[in-house]
Formats: sequence, structure tokens, C-alpha cells
Amino acid sequence: MDKCGNGDPLDMADKSSFLLVPGQSKPRYNSLCSDDELLEDEGDLGYEPVPDKRDLWIEDYSSLPSSQNSICLPITGQVLARPPKADSAPQLTPVIKMGWLDKNPPQGSLIYQRRWVKLDADYLRYFDNEKDIYSKRIIPTSSITGVANVGDQKFEVVTHNRTFLFRAESDSERNEWVSVLQDMTGPARTRVSRELTLNPLVTCEMKGYLELRGLRSKLYTVVCGDKVFLYKNAEDYKLGIGITSIDMNVGNVKDMDRRAFDLTTPYRIFSFVAETDQLKDQWMEAMRNSIAEALSNYEVAEKIWGEPANQKCADCDATKPEWAAINLCVVFCKRCAGEHRGLGPSISKVRSLKMDKKVWTDDLIQLFLLVGNDRANHFWAANVPPSEALSACSSSEERRRFITAKYREGKYRRYHALFGNQKELDNALCINVQSNDVCETLALVFCGADVNCDTGNPDLSSPAALAMHHGQNLQVEFLTQNRNTEIPRSEVKIAVHAEHYMAPPSITHNGFLFKTASMARPITERKNKEEFSRRWCVLNDGNFNYYESDKIATPNGGLKMREIVCLAVSPPETHGYDHSFEIYSDAERLYLFGTDNPETMREWVKSIAKSFIPACAEDLLQKDFERIGRLRYKDPLNLESSKVGWFCLVASTLHVCLEDGHGQETIHLQKLLELSRDNEVLVLVERGRTLYIEGERKLDFYGWASAIERAAGSSGDTLSQQQLTEADIPVIVERCIHYITQYGLTSEGIYRKSGVNSKIAALLEAFRRDARSVWLKEGEQQVDDVSNVLKRFFRDIEEGLFSQQAHNWLSTTAVSDESRRISQYQLLFNNLPRVNKATLRTLVNHLYCVQRFSEMNQMNLHNLAIVFGPTLFQTDGKDYNAGRVVEDLIQHYITIFHVNEQQLKTQLDEITYIIKLRDNLNPKTGPASGDFICTVYLEEKKETAEQHVKIPAAMTAAELTFEILDRRKITVKEKDYWCCFEVNEKEEIERPLHYQERVLPILHSLGTDSHLLVKKNYSMEAMLVYLASKVDVTKHGMLKFREEKSLLGLTTGSFNDRYFMLNQTSFRLYKDVRSNRAEKEWPVKCLKVYQGIKKKLRPPTCWGLTVAYGSDKTEKQEKQQWYLCCDTQTEMREWFATFLSIQHAGLLWPAEWVKSRAASRSAPLDTRLGNVSLIPLRGTENEMRNSVAAFTADPLSLLGNL
Repeated sequence: MDKCGNGDPLDMADKSSFLLVPGQSKPRYNSLCSDDELLEDEGDLGYEPVPDKRDLWIEDYSSLPSSQNSICLPITGQVLARPPKADSAPQLTPVIKMGWLDKNPPQGSLIYQRRWVKLDADYLRYFDNEKDIYSKRIIPTSSITGVANVGDQKFEVVTHNRTFLFRAESDSERNEWVSVLQDMTGPARTRVSRELTLNPLVTCEMKGYLELRGLRSKLYTVVCGDKVFLYKNAEDYKLGIGITSIDMNVGNVKDMDRRAFDLTTPYRIFSFVAETDQLKDQWMEAMRNSIAEALSNYEVAEKIWGEPANQKCADCDATKPEWAAINLCVVFCKRCAGEHRGLGPSISKVRSLKMDKKVWTDDLIQLFLLVGNDRANHFWAANVPPSEALSACSSSEERRRFITAKYREGKYRRYHALFGNQKELDNALCINVQSNDVCETLALVFCGADVNCDTGNPDLSSPAALAMHHGQNLQVEFLTQNRNTEIPRSEVKIAVHAEHYMAPPSITHNGFLFKTASMARPITERKNKEEFSRRWCVLNDGNFNYYESDKIATPNGGLKMREIVCLAVSPPETHGYDHSFEIYSDAERLYLFGTDNPETMREWVKSIAKSFIPACAEDLLQKDFERIGRLRYKDPLNLESSKVGWFCLVASTLHVCLEDGHGQETIHLQKLLELSRDNEVLVLVERGRTLYIEGERKLDFYGWASAIERAAGSSGDTLSQQQLTEADIPVIVERCIHYITQYGLTSEGIYRKSGVNSKIAALLEAFRRDARSVWLKEGEQQVDDVSNVLKRFFRDIEEGLFSQQAHNWLSTTAVSDESRRISQYQLLFNNLPRVNKATLRTLVNHLYCVQRFSEMNQMNLHNLAIVFGPTLFQTDGKDYNAGRVVEDLIQHYITIFHVNEQQLKTQLDEITYIIKLRDNLNPKTGPASGDFICTVYLEEKKETAEQHVKIPAAMTAAELTFEILDRRKITVKEKDYWCCFEVNEKEEIERPLHYQERVLPILHSLGTDSHLLVKKNYSMEAMLVYLASKVDVTKHGMLKFREEKSLLGLTTGSFNDRYFMLNQTSFRLYKDVRSNRAEKEWPVKCLKVYQGIKKKLRPPTCWGLTVAYGSDKTEKQEKQQWYLCCDTQTEMREWFATFLSIQHAGLLWPAEWVKSRAASRSAPLDTRLGNVSLIPLRGTENEMRNSVAAFTADPLSLLGNL
């Protein structure tokens, strides 16, 4: 202990700051504030005495401010505390002088007050009497600027902001006080800053205003170290003149009602009130930490700090760390300790160096001294990038991220040479524990060696037993602490094939690149060279950093490879620098880099891609990709959860490595059946599967979606660059031929007549923009317009249909021998590119069918050759050889293309049936009857839910539902009641079609406000349960009824209560339940019942039915519509179920839904004309022939059931 005579200041944070409390003295309770503060008595003194008797402790506080808010003042000085000695007895600061003095209040009162005054090296304090523990005023000696005699027995003590006047009992006593004080404050004594506070520690736990019960104002309170200090206000705190200090080694904090809490000591209870509940919790936590600090023991800490490396935090380098992970062998600071606790005891066993004394055995202390933070970090922090390293000022979020990566993931650890080979690791551990190399044991254990592995020795069955047998106590201690430790999980999963595995070398690359500022939005404009800055870029150890120059060590910024989610290569000359690439991070930032050297860009792109693409997707790195990265996706069989996949876009092909897949999959984007984007989901539909790509991050998802949509469109002007069908035919060719086959084969002069130029150009542009989204419908497009679009497409296509071999085709016409000429055509056909072959076969097939119906369209073989010769060979029409080639191809179509004649006959029969069906339907149903392609929506009416379906005459609602579900690859479960609904938006009603109901008549009856919608019928199960419980299918009851009436074009009427009876044959309306005669009666078979009532009728309840009645009697065309309202939803379902059951003989739903679906799918809905989809005849080949024959005999017989 320092002596007072040497002039060295003593540290206030030392535990000797307080006087020793007399053990046997009876405690007294006096004012905490001195008389000169003008505090007045308020009755409730804010504390509870231990004995019954209580003295006043507040004399006068009229000068205190009435209200103070909590503030935080800057800390202006620091004095480090000395650690206490090893023994736990309190160390006392020696008192230099003490005695009774009279003190004069600053207001100049003539009445002196007697005070017991104590002076030590740090403070001048005065008390009510010599037995008080808590002072009335405490004056730091460092704040005293002068001491002087002022008359008889009087002297004054001058501080920065006020003067204290004291009077001794004699002049000699006064002189002694003055002398001692002058010695304490003389110039020889080292002075501290004049703004040094009473509590000079920079690390004060908390400070601010607290209300002390019994006072009308608040006291400025500071919790620092192992003490709590009370001040009159914040200004006194800054000047260092306080009221008293409370030693927390005898304190206890107790929660009270509302915002109050008590600080209890053996001498006084301080009742505080915080401003808010949140602040109350913070104050209590701070005071409890102070108590822990006061009770802590420095003995273990001193020993651990004996290793110099342990005097700094292993994670952030903060000084004097007081916590440790006893299994990881690292020492760290209080702030890092909180993050270590968050890892859990299975990863980091956190213990205090000062409070958990019992844990620290001699062996454990020796273990920490042997390993030390430096040697431990040689393993744990071998590969920490400078950009990720912590400092003492790092935030909690930065600490959490770093500590998790360091100890939970093992991201920065030094991989052992045997990493990944469990057998070799265990064997090495058993050998090493017999030596004293604990650091090697640490590396083995935290690289995967099993501390409980079998040693092969039955007598020494574990590594710990081996270590103990060889007297390696520190090895035993380490193994014991890590008996159940969780080993770090590396993000990279590596398959080990060699006996000894070496960690893969990290990708390293550096060089100059040009970079723009990072951005949070897609790049939509060209970036000029002026917007780029030259940067030295370094890729190393999983980090990509860029610097102002290659001479500077501190990076301007950087990215971790694990943060990269996408890498995109821009087309050449997109920006000012000819070659550029984009990096997308998971923080929604985009980084653009450029260079004029294509080889430089290629090397950077490959190096970056190798650094963030995992081993499971490394095959993607072999592609010459334009975009690569990770996305989340959903499989249609499991739409509830998404998975991570790695995607690579190369031209119009998307290569995918899915989480649940094996190897690499390929999606040909130009052959997609459907491509749609709905919010943050991209739907890719190909034959046999549907893939849902989700947008986890908007920025890179937008880039992926735009790139995929571009790749799925026409990428050029050649045939192979068009959007293709599954059969490699351009979509524009397939749809034009399909449309003309249905609606134009009987059009006179087809392909010779000219269409409307503006319409042809607009339709051709729509096909070129996105052929997949163009659907040709009768009434919207004219046959001649579509035929001219097809011709213009072939005339404009780059390289033509016959590619570079066009002259060989033309020269073949000179071969006079027909068989040799045909053989030459076959040879040339086989040498065509894949897409050209498929397209030529399909076109000639179509032209062959056109000329077979030349009696109606007047387009015979010769006429077609005249039209298509110059078109396909892109000539001016003067070379007659072009026409001869086309004529030969059509005339010898069967031979040249090896066509199955039976299949061709079936095609022609189907076309004949279509023509006759249209001819017979048109007079009855008008122009719209030929509209065999209809739009059906899935679950809701929106563009992305559209499905265009060909509707055969015999198709049922169940078959249509299956068709839609199969297209979208939706799995139907047992209790899923999928139905096709007829929806009328104008009337705000809907009706589920019965599963056996024919769809075609419904289509012809739909108005412009109606559409078909496939969705789940959530009422079906309840209706089936209700019908199963009924003995007979009848129903009766009161309903609210309104009939549709019109008066001068206005709807009139209101809802009235009526009694209804429904039986097997009729639906009857009675005025009330007692009526014997029905007012109205309708046959049930003629009723259509819809769910819902339009709101403008103001129905009395929201559960209503709209009933439409239509009579088929020619002598009485009666059309009626009226409305029924039920009181509950259950009642409405029961009425609706009864109607359906009667109308369909009790067959509301098929008994075996899944089997009926399989049966439906066995009859294909999509037969083809060669490679062209047509409206099919249903059934087997014999049934189709019979149908054609029956249609010839009686055209209306097939439509009798419609």
C-alpha cells in the first residue's frame, strides 16, 4: 500500500477507497446532503433504516432544481484501478487527518454546524458524526485549488466553483489542517485535469438522474466499477464534487412496484425511482454488475494474465480480459463473453476469471498459461482477413458475426493435414495425448478427432486414459473440458478419397480493374468511362478486396465470397469499358467492374466463380456462362418449402444443380411451354415438369428474371434462334399452321390472297417479341393475315429454310430421273440442321394437306408451288426451279419424308371431320361456334393463370380440370375437390360444373362477362357429409325470396319470406308454411343454381343463391331469374347440395376420384397432325373411324348429347 508521504495519488477505483466500517458500532441514519445544500425535511426520507429509529438525513434542499432529466456528459479523464491483493480482506485508504470542525454554509449564515471531517489522499469528506458511513459532502483533493487562513481559527478550502469555510477549535488545530491540505494540493503533487470527476473511470456502467424517494427533485447517479456515486446535479458530477459514494460489496438490489427499486446495504436502504420501466431494468442490471465487480476476486485473473498473450482479448484485443472459454483455451473481454454465451455451452464454456474461482483448478490455470491466446489463435484465427478482424470498438453485431464464424463454423481455423479423414485423426490424437503438445491436441480435436474414440487398448480405452497413464495432466484437463464439445461445422462439405487429405488451396488472383460505385438498383443505363475508377483488386482467402492502388495496404472496400449470390457477364461494349461483369451480394448491392482486355475479364470471372460456387455445382464452372449464382426454388410436389439451387445461364440454355437432384439438369428456355413472372416468382413450365424460381433478394432476382426472359425469347434471326416447340419447330410456324388447319383450309385462295399490311406487321412483331404469349383466335385474327405472317416469316428468316445448301436444292431439279431426284432430296434433307429439318417436314406436311382440299380452297399443287417457291428460297420469282423444288416436295411428300400412310390417312380424316363439324355447327350457333380453343384460368383470373385449352365436343368438366392440373403439374390429394367453375363477374355468381357435364355447350352459352375457372371446391366435403346423412333427397324451409322484375328498364322488387319445397321433380314456392297451394312451381331439371347474389340487390344476408330457369319448349320461350337468401352458410350449402343431388341422380362426386383421373389421362386430349396439335376425336382408332362414318350418315347424331 502506498504511503501518504510519497506524494503519489491513490486510485479511487481501488477497493481501499472507503474507510473501514466499525464492526460493532450501532448504525446511525443521517442526511446524505449537507446543510449548505438547503435541503428540507419531507417526512418520507427515501430509505428504510435497519433499526426502528431513524434520523433526518435531508436538512435543506431548496436550492436543488425541481426537475432534471438524465444526461450523458463526456468523460474527461481516466485513472486505472489497481487490482486488489490476493486476500479478500478489504484494503483501506489511510486517513491522513480527521477531527471535528465547524462548517459555515455558503449562504453566509452566522451559525456554524459541527461536522466530523476526514482527509485521505483522494478526498476531503465531512459527516454528521464520527460513526456515519455515508458522507454529506465529498471533495476530491484534485479539485482543491487553494487553502488559506482567514481569521480566528478559520480557514477556507477553494475549489474550481466554490469555497468551503471551516473553523477549528484553536489556531494550532487550524494551522495543522491548513498545512496538511496545502501539502496534499501543492505544485509538487502530480495534478490531473481540472475537469476530473469524482468517478474518473471511462468505463462507467451507467449514469443519469434517479429520483430518491422523499425528495422533490432527482439526484445525478453514477454506477462505476464497484461503487455507486450520488451528485446534486450533472454539473457537480463534471466538477467532481459529490454527496456520497456507496460501496457495492455490501449492497443488494431488489425490485419493487412499478418503476421503483431498492439498493439495500447494512446501513441504509436507498429507494430509487426510474423514469421508465426500461430504464429501471437497465439501472438494476448496472448495479448488479457493480456488485459482481465488488465481490470479484483477482487472484485467478492475475495468474492467467501472467501469460502476456492473455492480457488482451483473443477476439478483439481489448485489454485485461476477465472471461474465458475453458474448453477453447481462449481469454476474452466482457463484450465478447456475451457473444460466446450465445453460442451455447456445447461450443463455448464461458467462465469468469474473477467470480468462478472454484472452476479454476491448478491444472486448468496451467493449461491456459501453456496455450495462451497467441498459440490458440494460431489455430483459431489462422486465416482471418483484415477486413473481418475485430477491434475493441466493434459493434455487438460485428462481434456476433465474427465469433460465430470463428468458433461455430471454424471459418478461420488452420486445417490439420488429416482433416476429413476420421480414422487418421483419431489415431493421431491417441498418439499425441501421450506427449505434452496440447496445441497439437487442440488442432486435432477441433478438426474432427473424437475425444472419446476407441484407442484399441482395453485397459486404456480412451485418449484421456492414455494421457493420464503417461502423466500428461494438462492433456487430461483439455480432453475433459471437451468431452461433449460440438466440433465446428465447415460450410464446405468435402468428400475425402485419399488416405491423407490436404485442405484445398484458396483461389488467389490480383490485378487492376475499373470499378463504379456500388448501387442498390439494377443498371439500366450505359456507364461511361468517366464513371469508373481504377482500383487494385485482390482475391485471396475467400475475400475480394479493392484498393486505391497496389501500394496501399488498407482496402477501400470488399466482399466475402460467401456473400456473393450472383455473377453476371455483360455483353461486349455494354459500358464504357468494352468488357464488364457484375457482382451481386446478399446485402442487395451490385458491384460493376470493367476492363478493355477480354482475357483479363475472363480470368477474373473464372476466379471469382470458383471462389463462391460450391463443389456440388463445380460442373457449372466449365460453361461459358453469362450469369451464374444461387437461387431458391420450389418443386410442384412440395410447394410449402423452398430449396437452394445453383443456376448457370448459357445462351438460351439454363443449367441447374438442384439441392434434391443428382448431377446437372438442363432447361432449354426457347422450348418452354410457359414462362411467367408473378411478383417474386418465375414459373418455368416444360413438358413433364414445372419449376418455381423464387426471389429471395429483389436485386439479383430481377437480373435473373430479365436474363431468362430474354434467353427464352427469339435470340436472333435464324430458325434455330427462334422460340421452339418440343419438336424443334418455331412457335410462330406451329401456331400459324395450327390456326389455318382449323379455320382456313376451306378458305378460297389461301396463301394467295393478301391480308391487311398493318395487321400482318403487328402480328409478326408480336411473334418476334414473344411468340409463346401469342394465341391466335378466330374473330381476333383473319385467315389471310395469318397466312401472310407465315409467308413473310419464311421470306425474312436469315439463311432461309434451306440454310447454306439452297443452291444444291435448286440444282437437283435438273436431274431428270425421278427416283434419283427423290434420293437427292432425301440426302439434302438429312444434311439440314435439326431445326430446319423439323420445320421443313412440318411445312410440307401442311401444304400437302392444303392441296388435298383444293376443291374447296382452289390451291392445288401447282398454285402452292408458285406461292411458296420464291418465299422459301427467298428469290424474286424468276427462278422457276424454286417452284419445282416445292412442287416435288409436296408431290413426293410420303416418299421423301418416309411418312406412315396410315397416320397420314388418320390426319386427313380428322381434318375432314373438323370441316364438316364447323359447317354443321355454324348455322345453329353462329360464328362463335368454331371457337374450339378457350381460355381457362387456374384459381384466379389473371394473365399469369391463363391456360389455353382445345375443347373437344365430348370433353367433360372433370377432363378439363385434369388437363389444367396436369399442365401445371399439381398433385391432387385425397381430400382435394378440384372443380371447374362457371363464373359470371357481372352477376357476381359462380357455379361448379358437375364432373360429367359437357364443357362445349357451356362455352357457347357464356357471355362476355363469364369465364371458366379451375379451383378447389371447399364446400364439397361438407355437402357430401350432409347428403350421406339424409334418408331421402328432399328439402323444405323458409327462405328470403326476390324475383327479377324490370320496370322501364329498372330492376325492382325486394326480398320477402317464402316457404319452399324441393323434391325429385319440382321446386315449389308457397306464400307461407300454412299454404296448401303453391304460388309457383318449376321443374328441377330446368334450373341452374349459382352461388352468390350481386351486391347491388342489397341481399339481407351474405349467403345466397341465384336461380336461373330456362324452358326448352319452342312454343314458350320462358327465361326467369330469381334470388334466394339463407340465414346461415350451412343452410345455403344444404339447399345447394340438394339441388345438385336431384339434378344428377345423387352422383355429386365420383367415388374414386384418383382412378377417374387416371382413366381420363389414358385418353390423350392432344393428338397431333404430324407435329401440329389438332382438335382430336376421342377414343380408339376404330372408334374414330366409326365416328367419321356416322358423321357422314347423320352429321347431327354426334351432337345429340351436347
